[in-house]
Amino acid sequence: MWRGVIEEYRPFLPVTDKTPVVTLLEGGTPLVPAPLLAKSLNLDIELYLKFEGMNPTGSFKDRGMTMAITKAVEEGAKAVICGSTGNTSASAAAYSARAGLDCTVIVPSGMIAMGKLAQSLVHGARCLQIDGNFDAALRITREICDRYPVTLVNSLNPYRIEGQKSGAFEICDVLGRAPDYHAIPVGNAGNITAYWKGYKEYREAGRIDQLPKMIGFQAANSAPIVDGHPIEAPETIATAIRIGNPASWKQAEAARDESGGLIDKVTDEEILVAYNAMASRAGVFCEPASAASLAGVIKLGRAGYFPAGSTVVCVLTGHGLKDPARAIKESRPPASLPADTQAVVEAMGLS
Repeated sequence: MWRGVIEEYRPFLPVTDKTPVVTLLEGGTPLVPAPLLAKSLNLDIELYLKFEGMNPTGSFKDRGMTMAITKAVEEGAKAVICGSTGNTSASAAAYSARAGLDCTVIVPSGMIAMGKLAQSLVHGARCLQIDGNFDAALRITREICDRYPVTLVNSLNPYRIEGQKSGAFEICDVLGRAPDYHAIPVGNAGNITAYWKGYKEYREAGRIDQLPKMIGFQAANSAPIVDGHPIEAPETIATAIRIGNPASWKQAEAARDESGGLIDKVTDEEILVAYNAMASRAGVFCEPASAASLAGVIKLGRAGYFPAGSTVVCVLTGHGLKDPARAIKESRPPASLPADTQAVVEAMGLS
């Protein structure tokens, strides 16, 4: 039985036998081979999809949150807080409920997908919507933590990174080695930081003998790292990476530079092509921000970036059900028919 991130990778995490582990049995998510998807996109690579949408609250955030909440409980915290575009708030709310902690989430008004907002509410968090973007929410959150006895559980919390690095361990455990390239969406940049840390630690422990190139992708109008300066009003349909001033900016650049990889940007149109391709050709339904990883791989593949046969893992950070409105908007609406067999037969093209 899978035991959750902390128990599965305890030797690599800052816990002791006395640490009160708070878990929803996160991690252990599938690494899905996608040969038909790669072929349909004319990509001569060995493509895998690391589907983090299969975590308990539907996103990779659960890996870090089990560590952040566990350590908060160990250190005697009674309340936690985060600023969020949705996935962090959903995860913080769920793990706080599990631990019996008071949880406050600050989200940008009108900029959070309904699936994510619903999760925060149903888990009992105090949900505060501000008239501002994620960067404003994070600023307020940090100011509160500086003044009051409330624990920050955004990725600035180092325990979040510790938990999230476990995704790299799982990929290597399944493949028996590190991939040649690791593709990942970049928003607040904690995840690319965490995966790179995980790969390096696995190599230091002798579990793998080489490291991947880290290739990260921001949305075109929310690409501060690529553009070289903060974006005051970031815009993209990929709400989870609509961030203008990433908290882990320097660490993301270090992962890029140390691995010999790159951080690039992809348009909303490219993201939606990848989003639809994964759902219709691979059977994997992720949220739009997740599809930035495949969108970037498609872009680089067409430019001849990958040597033939390279192993490429795309991290899909969240489940498509996080943002059902986008899925419906991007899909053909259901046909309306009378309750008549012949009408259905004709609609199926069988007559």
